[in-house]
Amino acid sequence: MQYQGDRAVPLGILHNVRYVRFGAFHLDLQQQELFKDGSRVRVQGKVCEALMILIANSGEVVTRETLRAHLWPMDTQINYDANVNTTVNKLRQVLGDSPERPAFVETIPRKGYTFIAAVESVEKPPIVEPNMAVTSRGNSSEKSVAQSVRRVIDMAGALGWFTAGVISLLIAAILFGAAIVLFANRGV
Repeated sequence: MQYQGDRAVPLGILHNVRYVRFGAFHLDLQQQELFKDGSRVRVQGKVCEALMILIANSGEVVTRETLRAHLWPMDTQINYDANVNTTVNKLRQVLGDSPERPAFVETIPRKGYTFIAAVESVEKPPIVEPNMAVTSRGNSSEKSVAQSVRRVIDMAGALGWFTAGVISLLIAAILFGAAIVLFANRGV
């Protein structure tokens, strides 16, 4: 891994490559931005760096020590094992991946991790949909969020009509009761 400024740039298969695609994802290596189906996905810096390291070594085992060495300097006072675990778990969450059925990051017991999805370099950035929401979780989709919002609005609308109907019935009952009282008092 070579560092340019404060950004880590993986070497190897990614040398002179700006964009890579894997599954529904595009990764801009220069800007360290991840896109899923044309929508930008928020990814923390260390998580994106871990993704870049794994992609740069796609199909090969990346040891936990290698991840630790590239992500945190030796003089940093942290629990390296916990941070490597947390970073890989956050990466899996962003990608919508699971350790039980990995599609992207496979755990190699007592060794490290390997990136198992097919990775291809692409010359153009992904087509970004301007009206699409930025997602923070890889497994949430804009369609399901839009459907959920639509359902809530529909329920609120139905609840509004129900409330208006109940209020109308109460007003009608009060007026009917008042009419009965007025009619009863006229006869006396």
